[in-house]
Amino acid sequence: MPRNNTLKGGRANSELGVEEWLRSKAAREPAPGLSSLQWSPGPLGRPISMGSQLDGVGGSRDDHVRLVPKPRTKLYRRRWFMLFLFSAVSASNGFMWLQYGIISNIFMRFYNIDSLAIDWLSMIYLLTYIPLIVPVLWLLEHRGIRDVVLVGSAFNCIGAWIKIGSASPHLFAVTFFGQFVCSVATVFVLGIPSYLASVWFGEKEVSTACSIGVLGNQLGIAIGFLVPPILVPNVDDMDELAHHISIMFYITAGVATLLFILVVFVFQERPELPPTQAQATARSIPPEQYSYTASVLRLLRNRPFIFLIITYGLNVGCFYAVGTLLNRMIIDHYPGEEVNAGRIGLTIVIAGMVGSLICGIWLDKTKTYKQTTLGVYFMSLVGMIIYAATLSLGHLWVVFITAGTLGFFMTGYLPLGFEFAVELTYPESEGTSSGLLNCSAQVFGIIFTICQGKIIDAFGTLAGNIFLCVFLLIGTILTGFIKSDLRRQRANLLARAAEEEGQMSGRDYGSTILISQQQAPPSQA
Repeated sequence: MPRNNTLKGGRANSELGVEEWLRSKAAREPAPGLSSLQWSPGPLGRPISMGSQLDGVGGSRDDHVRLVPKPRTKLYRRRWFMLFLFSAVSASNGFMWLQYGIISNIFMRFYNIDSLAIDWLSMIYLLTYIPLIVPVLWLLEHRGIRDVVLVGSAFNCIGAWIKIGSASPHLFAVTFFGQFVCSVATVFVLGIPSYLASVWFGEKEVSTACSIGVLGNQLGIAIGFLVPPILVPNVDDMDELAHHISIMFYITAGVATLLFILVVFVFQERPELPPTQAQATARSIPPEQYSYTASVLRLLRNRPFIFLIITYGLNVGCFYAVGTLLNRMIIDHYPGEEVNAGRIGLTIVIAGMVGSLICGIWLDKTKTYKQTTLGVYFMSLVGMIIYAATLSLGHLWVVFITAGTLGFFMTGYLPLGFEFAVELTYPESEGTSSGLLNCSAQVFGIIFTICQGKIIDAFGTLAGNIFLCVFLLIGTILTGFIKSDLRRQRANLLARAAEEEGQMSGRDYGSTILISQQQAPPSQA
């Protein structure tokens, strides 16, 4: 059906059908009050009319009138498969982050290296992210989510296969290079959850979808805590130990390869129709009006978002430090408990996964972003204090409980930060805001891991954990100063208000229009 109709002399073209005539009538007489309802997306461009959805060109009846239909939205069932496939890729990458650190004493003996070298097998993930996030975000904006996830899964697969050739005591350099390649993959997947959720999911499920996307990485970390101590027991024979390590590397490479193949043949860029009015508005911005550099500069001038970057980095940086040094902290108080150290790490992450999912569902129902973020941040501080105070009591069951409480809130905070950032920065790209948050987390993660490791070596685990508590307190205070400017929610509310006003005035643009008795459509030939 043609979308551009020529109106001459106030009369519809005789070839128009009933629907075209009705829409052309609506174009000449927009509903009163709607055309004045406007919302500005910020510095990206002109104010967007949320009302008429009709754009007249010219001022007289003899001019052409261009009909712009109300954007259609639709939710596709395959959105869940895209989400779970991405989550699986992220889980595979998260597993390889901690497969060394949770059995650090075994790998230190196998490769004959010190604790700092083992810590760098985890911290390389954090360090690689910092210089590569800017070009990856540029790639996300110019090539799309499919290419980014595809490249990330490819790096993940290549790195896993490189590690297979490093199961020998004199090949630490090879295993480090393989871990470096896997760390490059992290840059391509870590900031995707909020972007994928906005592109594929509806307004009432976007926070839950983001939480599930974050859960994928957390699931991989949980498996990374649990499986390596089981697959690689602490045996004395070096040949047997090399065999166990090789089995672990082969399993991870096989899984990474399968996921890469699935991404190549199954993963899609985005649905044909947008899931929300806010996403439709974001799609309507012409590419020539978008500048990646200008977008980043706008984000860096957004004061609430800057506060969030700092607070998110402090919280997640503490989590990275705890995850990396967990084996050292547990073994220090409970010698020979490598397997239980992995189980404690698993408890932290599983509890965090539950917390992430609950927080996502809660946000979808209440939209209380600031209050929920502040509450979870404060409870992360409380959990860290309790964990630090009970670690040395000599009862592992107490550590399991306190570590689980810490994980529930600290890991549960991850999707909250992503979703709060999207709200504060709409209509800027979700990938850009998430990338900047993660970059902050990597910086603080490296600093906290190195500093806490040195403090533990010099003063013990209690002093190291108190060090993290101080920064969590600072983050809690700063979170209270973040202004709750929910731009995405405002855009969706205005879109719904415009639609409701259009229906109340007797016109539903893009569908049908009520006609008075004085006006009748032309008869069809």
